[in-house]
This record gives sequence, C-alpha cells and structure tokens, in this order.
Amino acid sequence: MIPIDTGKQRILLLEDDPNLGEIIRESLALRGLDVTLCRDGERGLAAFDEAPYDLCLVDVMMPAMDGFTFAAELRRRDADVPLIFLTARSLLEDRIEGFSIGCDDYVTKPFSMEELMLRIEAVMRRCGAGTAGAPPSRPVAIGAFTFDAAARTLAGTGDLRRLTDREADLLALLWRHRRGLLGRSHALKTLWGDDSYHNGRSMDVFISRLRKYLAADVRVEIRTVHGQGYRLIVSD
Repeated sequence: MIPIDTGKQRILLLEDDPNLGEIIRESLALRGLDVTLCRDGERGLAAFDEAPYDLCLVDVMMPAMDGFTFAAELRRRDADVPLIFLTARSLLEDRIEGFSIGCDDYVTKPFSMEELMLRIEAVMRRCGAGTAGAPPSRPVAIGAFTFDAAARTLAGTGDLRRLTDREADLLALLWRHRRGLLGRSHALKTLWGDDSYHNGRSMDVFISRLRKYLAADVRVEIRTVHGQGYRLIVSD
C-alpha cells in the first residue's frame, strides 16, 4: 500500500497490549499525530520499510521480536529517526542496553498521556524532527554515493559534486521518502510553493538532473510512479 502524505508528524507505535495500544494511538491522534500501531517488532519493521516515520514508540517486551531487537534492526536502516522505549521495567541494565542501541528516551509504565506527549515533543525538538520528509541531519549513503544535505554535496565514483539548493532539497525529500512514495504534489508544494503546471515542468528538469548524477551506480534509481510521484530505489 502506498502511504498517504498527510502533512502530520507520523508515529510508529509498537505495543503488544491491545487495550493500551489503542489508548495511546487514539490519544496521540487526538493531539494531531498520525499513528500506525503494530503488535510486535516484526510487523513494526515491515511498516517502517513501507513508509517514513518521524518517531518510533517501542514497547520493550513484545512477542515475535522484542523492542531491543527491533531497535537494533531499526538503527541498521535509519540512524536518525528518534526512538522512545515504553517499558514496565526500570532496571538500570535495561536502560543502559537501550541507550547503547540508540534510543533517545525511556518512559516507564504506567505513565500519563501528558507525560508521554511532553517526552515526544522534547525528543523531536532535540533531534530536529519535523514531518516525515525532513532532510537527513548527517551524511547518508545512497548506493555508492554519500549525500550531505547540509553541505549540498554528492560524493561517489571518484568525484565530489556540489549541488544547487534546489537539487539538494529535492534529493533530501526523495531520501526521506525512500521507503514509500514522494508525492508529486507534496514535493511541489514543499519546494516550489504550489503544484502549478509551470512548477511541475521545472521539477521534471531537476529530477532529470538527479537521475544523471546518480546514473554511475546502476543500483540507484529514481522511478516515476505515473500520476502519483517518485520512488528513490537502491537495489542490493
């Protein structure tokens, strides 16, 4: 299923307790967040592979794949996405393991929704997270290339290319939506201000440029999904 870009902050929630999971999901939705609820780590990874998320809320004790295993797999996929553990255990060893894997905070059960929301806001503010699609905060690998959104550079295959602001911003959007679809209208409104025909033709030119820059690695493709948008695909 192609994810719909709602413009809201997107939360991936992993909680095996169905009642608690629904309470958290509904409470966060009432606060304006777009929440996907999964019952275990395996389903959570599948969801994460399908769409970009701004933050993950992860129960530590889950069947099929526990929260620590999920977090380790998540960090192999994305080093930047904020992660908060939800746990009924407050052992120091658990906290050390969680932070060593790369979590950003711990919330011990039972907790109030007010506390959870404040923790989410604090982590997002500290990590610089906005809506899914924000530029990567550090250099990232795209096939054989290294893309640095802040420096506006694309390195690889023996050279260093300096990108224009528009090229870098568009590649950053493609990268952040790499597990789903970058909607054409969303990209135009984000980078050009509106999705007019004239701006659409301009974006087509920039897409063509990026394809040319990335052509040296046959595993990397910017694929057009007719009538919908683009996918950045990096094959193994």
